[in-house]
Amino acid sequence: MARFATGVTVLTAGDEHGHGMTANAFSSVSLDPPLVLCCVARAARMHEVITSAQSFAVSILAADQQEVARYFADWRRPRGRAQFDAVEWLRGPRTGAPLLAGSLAWLECELSTVYSGGDHSIFLGEVLSSSTGSDPDALLFFGGGFHQVAC
Repeated sequence: MARFATGVTVLTAGDEHGHGMTANAFSSVSLDPPLVLCCVARAARMHEVITSAQSFAVSILAADQQEVARYFADWRRPRGRAQFDAVEWLRGPRTGAPLLAGSLAWLECELSTVYSGGDHSIFLGEVLSSSTGSDPDALLFFGGGFHQVAC
């Protein structure tokens, strides 16, 4: 799978006990109704937070957000809301989940269905709101590393 280029996102969920996680297992599923999916390991803290909140948000990262991606992939960062002290963010108007400033786009989703996928769960979310940023350049993950795509 290292030969498959993907976009890079940070999934967030929860309110007072929020959590974030870098993820590239994310995809659009349907336009009508608007549905997306993300895949999360059952052993990951994010799995418990999404299941509890029954919602999640997605920040699609811009080319200059490589350090943000690395930060939310690092298990040593603080737990709970304290992990968001290191980044600029705003509270999602529909779910309360953190939306990361400077991203290409943001989605807030209500958890619709959960499917089993080996050691992961496939979370299907109905998009409640979406918006886009002004940066046109994307962060990609390919061959075990980050790359930038300029428009």
